[in-house]
Parts: sequence; C-alpha cells; structure tokens
Amino acid sequence: MLAVARQMKAVNDAKRALTNKNKGEPDLDELILNRDYSGAITVLEFYKHANKTHPKYQTNPWIAYCAFHLGDYEKAIGIYREMIAHDKKDTLVHLYIACCLFFMGQYKEVLSHVDQGPDCDLQHRLRFHVADKLQDEPMVAKCYEKMQHNPINQLSLASMHFTNNRTQEAVDIYKKILLDDSSCDAIHFYLAVCYHKLDYYDISNEVLASYLQKHPTSPFAVNLKSCNQYKLFQGKLAEQVLQPIIDLQNSSHSVENYLIKHNLVVFRGGSNALQVLPSLIDIIPEARLNLVIYHLKNGEIQQAYDLIKDLEPMRPQEFTLKGVVNACVGQLNESKEHLKRAQQYFQLIGASSTECDTIPGRQCMASCYFIMKRFEDVLVYLKSIKTFFVADDDFNWNYGIALAAAGKFKEGEEAFLQIQNEQYKQDYCYISWLARCFIMNSKPMKAWELYLKIDTSRDCLTLLTLIANDCYRAGSFYVACKAFDVLERLDPNPEYWDGKRGSAVGVFQLIIAGKEDPSILVDIVNMLKNTNNQEVEYILRVIKKWAKENKVSVM
Repeated sequence: MLAVARQMKAVNDAKRALTNKNKGEPDLDELILNRDYSGAITVLEFYKHANKTHPKYQTNPWIAYCAFHLGDYEKAIGIYREMIAHDKKDTLVHLYIACCLFFMGQYKEVLSHVDQGPDCDLQHRLRFHVADKLQDEPMVAKCYEKMQHNPINQLSLASMHFTNNRTQEAVDIYKKILLDDSSCDAIHFYLAVCYHKLDYYDISNEVLASYLQKHPTSPFAVNLKSCNQYKLFQGKLAEQVLQPIIDLQNSSHSVENYLIKHNLVVFRGGSNALQVLPSLIDIIPEARLNLVIYHLKNGEIQQAYDLIKDLEPMRPQEFTLKGVVNACVGQLNESKEHLKRAQQYFQLIGASSTECDTIPGRQCMASCYFIMKRFEDVLVYLKSIKTFFVADDDFNWNYGIALAAAGKFKEGEEAFLQIQNEQYKQDYCYISWLARCFIMNSKPMKAWELYLKIDTSRDCLTLLTLIANDCYRAGSFYVACKAFDVLERLDPNPEYWDGKRGSAVGVFQLIIAGKEDPSILVDIVNMLKNTNNQEVEYILRVIKKWAKENKVSVM
C-alpha cells in the first residue's frame, strides 16, 4: 500500500493565512486530526522560519511526522538528521529514519539505523519487514518471535502476507481485528484493498463505502474506488471518480499526487506514459510494469525487454509480464531460450494454487500450452474464460489461432472475423490464418480475395504459396491452379508446374463429375497456355476434345 499523498502547500500561502486577522491562525490540532498534513507543515514551518515556538507542538518532530505521512520521506529524513545533530541521545529518531528509508526501498540502509535504535516493538517490526523484503526467512521467524501479540504487530503480519501475495491470510487477520474492535476505520480500507487484489471489485467497493462515508476526501480511498471502477467498467468512469481529488489538489496548489498521476495514465489508455511513468519507476512499483505494457502495445519489444530483464519477479503480475515479454522476444528473434523462459514463467503462475482458478492464471496456462503447441489444451483454458472476453481483440486473436491450429476451422473463422482492430487485420499472421480457415471451410475464393488485397511483396508470395498448397490439399483445385499459375510466372520452378498441372487436372475431373462449373474451363486453358511444357499440349487436347463433345466453350 503506497504511502503517497497530497504534497505541501507553498510557504508564502501559509504566511498569508497566519497574518489574516479575520480568519485567525489555523488550528493545528484540527489540521492534524483531519490529516491535512500539508496545512500542518505550513503552520509549523512558519513558526520555524520565524524562530518561534509553538505553544503545544514541537516544530521539528511534527514537521517530520507530517512529511512522513505525505510520503515526502527525504524531507522527513532531513529533519530527523537535524534532531540527531542537536541531541544524539534520542536514539528513537534512528528508528524514524529507518521507517522513511524502508518506504524508499533502501532496505540495507534501514538496518544500519535500526541497530542504533532502542530495543522496542518498533525495532522488531522494522527488522521483521526488512528480513521479509530481503527474503531472509530464518530472520523473519526470529523477529516475529520477539514481537508481542497485539493488534499493531498483527497488522504488520497482515501487511507482510499482503505484499507476499498471501492476500487471504491478510483478510483473515483484518477480519479478526475488526471482531475485537469494529471502530478501527483504516482496517476497512485495508480489507477493501485486499478484495481489490483478489479481483472482487464489487465487494471491495462495498467495504470501502463505510470508510468513504467518514473520509470522503481520502486520496487513497477515492483512488481505490476509481481503480475498482476501472476494472468493473472503463477508464472514463474511473477518471470521473478521481476528479474530486484532482480538483482538490488544483485548488490547494498542491503538487500532483504521484499515485494519481500514474493511474490517470492507465485510465487514459497510456496517454502521456512516456512523460509520466519513467520518473515514477522508483516510487510506484506498478509504473515500471505499465511502462513495459505501453512499449508492448506500441510494438517496442526491445524497450520493453530492457525495462524488465533485470527485474526479479515477486508478484504474479511480474511473472506474467516477464513471460509475455520473453514470448515476444522469442517470437521476434526466433529464440528458443526466450520462449522456454516464457513458458516457465507462465507455467509457474498458471499452476500455482493461488492463481490457477483466476482468469489471469488460466490465461497463463493457456499461454504455456500455446508455446508448447498443445492447442487442444490451450482451448480447454481459453473456453473456460471466453465469456469474459466476448469483444476482446487480443483474446479472439489467440482463440482463433488455437482453434485453427487444432483443426476447428469453422469456430476459428468466427473468432478471427470478430476482430475489429485494423492494425491486427493487416498483420500477415491474421491474414494467413484467416485464409486457411476460409479454404478449409470451402470458401477458397475468400482466401483469394485476401491475396488480392495484400500489399507487401514478401507476404504476398508467402500467402500465395499457402493458398496454393492448402487449396490443393482441400480439393479446391480451381483456386489452387490460379495460385500455382501466378507462382510459376514469378519463378519457373518445376514444383510450381507440378502443382499447376495437378490442379488443372483436378478441376477437369470435378467438371466431368458435375461438381464444378464448366465455364471455368476457359480460365484453366488460358493458365495452361502460360506454361511452355510438352505436357501442356496433351492436357489441352484432352480438355478440348471433351469440351467439343459436351458443347462447352473453352475459347
């Protein structure tokens, strides 16, 4: 759960507020109680800069406290260092610095300050969380033994479960604490975050509603609701939910909240991703993942790979994305190593007990089997989630290929024709698979029309070869003959003549059997005349003799 909130107001705004005789001095008790930390800092810094002492609050400790809760950890650390310089005996300040460093992800530096702090529950909790982040399981167990069994330490345990994707265990702890004390509002928020992570977006909204009734301007809560709306509906609606917080920031002249900046990029389909996300990579973990997704969507595979190659995956989303990127690199460079790596990432998530029955888990297992070319197994998983992706072009692309590869050409054609994205429809992979489906569904002329529309010469020749061979195998000899005729004129390869000759004879046999229209004999004769081969004359004599006897024109 990211500790990123509203930023500081300008100090000169605070000075005006303090010298306004009509309004009087802002109530610091009320500012802190209402979590208006930027306002509280404004008041406290005025006292500090004026060399005055606040009658109730110590200036430096409370500035640092407010800065910490705003997510301005560097500012908080700077104040705490000032305090240590004035009083080195107050070792508790080292633990406060350690808390800041922890949220900055500087886990090894945390330990150096923890060692200088007093022996207390906070010190044990910090060691516990750092050991967990460094994946030192023996130390995690040792630290947990030292922690007293109280609600605060239980919340630490729940947090550890949450960050390690043991979300249900976190839910169980939060529910138990609520049974003992239902007045703890924040736990309702934590529960809502857990339900969001478990993909129960409706339940997350229900639990969150009680928190929002008491804290309607909480940036975290409003942001969580907007994320639920994004998952349930669409980005535009999510942005509308977030708008009051954006307006509040603008009216208070605050620097824009990092989390909101990040989510607006996501809600707007990647708009301004390159301007916003790179600077947030070290602040919000999801920023890196979403930047990778942005590059993938724009076909920038190498940029996506460079961003994620050194990331040690911890969460299912990270394993999945590493699988996707490695699969893309593997396909692009024909790298078996990257494809094998992708398969392993997908299998790890798809077979895990926590993810196997989720939609992403089933997608991962389908992807694993796809790489292994076990298309019947791919279809088992894709069919189980088909209802969730009725109009999804990406799903229909993969579903169509799996169906066609498994020989289910009718359903494959239906899946391909549902794709609306024009960029996908111009891709040779789409065109070739759709052409194969048309041919196998006895619609060879539709495949020929695809060839006539294709632009690039390289893809044109490849598609022509596919149409020629597939039509021949399917017994659609007329279109096969047309395709072999063009291929032979482009390249006088004896194999093309063999295909053309066989196709021409095949068409003739179908006409004799009454299974093909005799009028196409004119085209067959003309195509045969394009070839300079002794066999042509013999075939033409046989065709013309039959045509004369059956009063069919071949001129």
